[in-house]
Amino acid sequence: MDPYRLVRPILFRFEPETAHALTLTALRLAGATGVGRAALRRLVEPRPPSPAVELLGLRFRNRLGLAAGYDKDGRAVRGLACLGFGHIEVGTVTPRPQPGNPRPRLFRLVEDEALVNRLGFPSRGAAAVLRSLEARRPDGVVLGVSLGKGASTPLEAAAEDYASLVETFRAVADYLVLNVSSPNTLGLRRLQGRQYLEDLLGRVRAALERGPGRRPPLLLKLSPDLTPPELEDALSAASGAVEGLVVANTTTSRPGLQSTRAVEAGGLSGRPLYPIVRQQVERVCRWAGGRFVVVACGGVGEPRQVRELLDVGADLVQLYTALVYRGPGIVPALASFG
Repeated sequence: MDPYRLVRPILFRFEPETAHALTLTALRLAGATGVGRAALRRLVEPRPPSPAVELLGLRFRNRLGLAAGYDKDGRAVRGLACLGFGHIEVGTVTPRPQPGNPRPRLFRLVEDEALVNRLGFPSRGAAAVLRSLEARRPDGVVLGVSLGKGASTPLEAAAEDYASLVETFRAVADYLVLNVSSPNTLGLRRLQGRQYLEDLLGRVRAALERGPGRRPPLLLKLSPDLTPPELEDALSAASGAVEGLVVANTTTSRPGLQSTRAVEAGGLSGRPLYPIVRQQVERVCRWAGGRFVVVACGGVGEPRQVRELLDVGADLVQLYTALVYRGPGIVPALASFG
């Protein structure tokens, strides 16, 4: 029997953000010792190993990763690495500490196996997250860091925030993601427009190229709500400036939801997002013509969905909300299909 079936009813008695904090604390404590890490590995049912893959100059032990947002401050990466992910994306991290939006700001839509969040990039700040990753960096798993502008930074100065974050994390991250698509930071999605995006990517790329030390691959995280013309503009701006795309972030649409929590403002993740993401991934792969490594993110909860996304051209797949609803056993089940 999956032990998470016993744990989930207890966790779901707590307010969602409190339950998530408890889960992260348990993962952090377990990941801090050899005994704890061994216990975490025993939680997940062994599956036939999926083949490793070389992408972005990195070796991924499988194609399944943990999306940004789950471990925003990089404090539980050692524990999470024991669950079988091929990569873990920490963040989104902002240059300075910030509290995010007022609570409540995270909601379960149980009937839809979905979440709505309006967190607004709560972050301990770049310096604290860097210290955490330097102390806890796990072996054997690719580590990405998602980067976001500060809430008080005007759009015209956003490139400075992203460039400074690239400088901070270039030595510790295997790859870096520019998150310009969260719906929960005022005005952020405007950075996906060509007017802002070309300038932002050019300045961030220049900072990475002229700085000393490692030059980790850059990825750009896009919204699932971009119209086809908006998506084409974003792909054109990104060409030659980034090595990969994360498709996609949460959506502000509410497709056929049953839960009364659907009225909450914020970004929707989970099962209802999958058809939207699949369509967007297919468009990107058709239009981009192999110019980018494509990471599919959103709504994944079944092995067949992993296979579908890879079949339409995705190179890697990420999950988040399914981990909340299904527990750690879902990781090897999905990774084995990659």
